[in-house]
Amino acid sequence: MKSNTHYEVIIVGGSYSGLAAAMALGRSLRKVLIIDGQQPCNRQTPFSHNFITHDGRPPHEIAAIARKQVLTYPTVDILNDLVEKGVKTEAGFQVETLEGKVYKADRLVFASGVRDLLPEISGLSDCWGISVLHCPYCHGYEVKGADTGILGNGEFGFEFSMLISNWTDKLTLFTNGQSTLSPEQTAKLQRGNIKIVDNKVDLLVHKDGMISHLHFEDGTSHPIEAVYTHAPFEQSCKVPEQLGCQLDEDGYLMVDSRQRTTIEGIYACGDNTTRMRTVANAVAMGTTAGMMLNKEMVLGKF
Repeated sequence: MKSNTHYEVIIVGGSYSGLAAAMALGRSLRKVLIIDGQQPCNRQTPFSHNFITHDGRPPHEIAAIARKQVLTYPTVDILNDLVEKGVKTEAGFQVETLEGKVYKADRLVFASGVRDLLPEISGLSDCWGISVLHCPYCHGYEVKGADTGILGNGEFGFEFSMLISNWTDKLTLFTNGQSTLSPEQTAKLQRGNIKIVDNKVDLLVHKDGMISHLHFEDGTSHPIEAVYTHAPFEQSCKVPEQLGCQLDEDGYLMVDSRQRTTIEGIYACGDNTTRMRTVANAVAMGTTAGMMLNKEMVLGKF
């Protein structure tokens, strides 16, 4: 990496969305610095799916190819570090990293992702992204027809159970305690041959992340091959909030159709802005952010 401390654009986060933004900006001749902590949320996932031309490829391989291609553009630099602080300056922005390095930029792009706050159930984090899944469009085909569970309750448990029934007819909703389904919802799921189990889950039995049983607090267990659940999350990087960027009611950074946040000069893209967590969508949003940001900078000269 060169010894520059001032860039036209600093991109916080160098996974799929950040790299896509960097490519669009690099091809627009912009001086760009990507700062990346190398902790993508899908780092445990063995294979990525539903991304055309890369279907079935390990996520880290996709990222490595993208990183190599992006760095062929001579105006793009990359730094392995974490952004810890950010301030608005008269000329733009200044960020400080975990290692104490300071960089300045005219514009910022946050492609920093989210951090999943997984339930404190033994074994679940070991299986996350492997056999405990969040998205049927990313992973459903690989477990089609398998004994599958939904770990959830209420509206989510009801709606997601119906959705997952598209991929398997061996489906059980585990409410992990007393069901909060309405009588009408319960009857509808039962008519669809979806079982409902309200035992409290104590342990996920697995081998190398591949689940085999759910073990309950009452000592019973249930054989299972895959589980879907939705975990709450938090923003991986708090700097956008430090700079005044607003979050929506679900906790995502608010952006418009051009990926602009609520603060002028700051863009955001990828998982920190949307519940549509797919590699393909992250790349599309990053490309949009890079293109629209360059357009803004070009038109700002006239």
